[in-house]
Amino acid sequence: MRMRRPREKEAELAALADGSVASDRRAVLEAEVAASPALADRLAEQERAVALLQGAGDEVEAPAGLRARIEAQRSPRTRRVPRRLALAGVTAATVAAVAIGVTVLGAGSHGLRYQAALAATPLAPGARGDASLTKTPSGWRIHLHATGLPHLAGTRFYEAWLLNSAGVLVPIGTFNDGRDVTLWAGVSPASFTMLSVTRERADGNQASSGEKVLVGPVRPG
Repeated sequence: MRMRRPREKEAELAALADGSVASDRRAVLEAEVAASPALADRLAEQERAVALLQGAGDEVEAPAGLRARIEAQRSPRTRRVPRRLALAGVTAATVAAVAIGVTVLGAGSHGLRYQAALAATPLAPGARGDASLTKTPSGWRIHLHATGLPHLAGTRFYEAWLLNSAGVLVPIGTFNDGRDVTLWAGVSPASFTMLSVTRERADGNQASSGEKVLVGPVRPG
């Protein structure tokens, strides 16, 4: 059996990464990757290249230089070259450069904002509120403004929470008065899609009291 040269192997790994590998080679390549950590690393690099080159140009407003490099991958001239050969030439440095560009630009994107309209519960029938959630390098900054909530002091306070579809609650901060509150979350509102506010007491129990006074869905803003 003829031994494949490194360039041919890279082309085959690129084809495996983007799904264009010949059917009679797929099983052989997958077996080789499973048996070789080095090949597995190279395949993972190719898969990252596929994802970044496909998505980066559409998801963020890239600078002209970065956008030009992305568009070059999609130009008619490039499309005449077999895709697996084009991807085989993507180095780890190229992948890292694109990833850094996407990350930095995405962090400041206006698309990374969410809003929540909070409705009253029977425990606070006159209350209402709204919240804006903004992505920052430190996490999600949440500005909450609520009316109709009595001021709490001493050992009593309000606590805000994010909830996901599995029922996992994540605390995002405590406060005494709801009129101008800044909270922080380390989880994404893309997954934790409900925001609630509860009444709490400093009793040593860190779990939610379940005494909800405001609740509402979090949606892209």
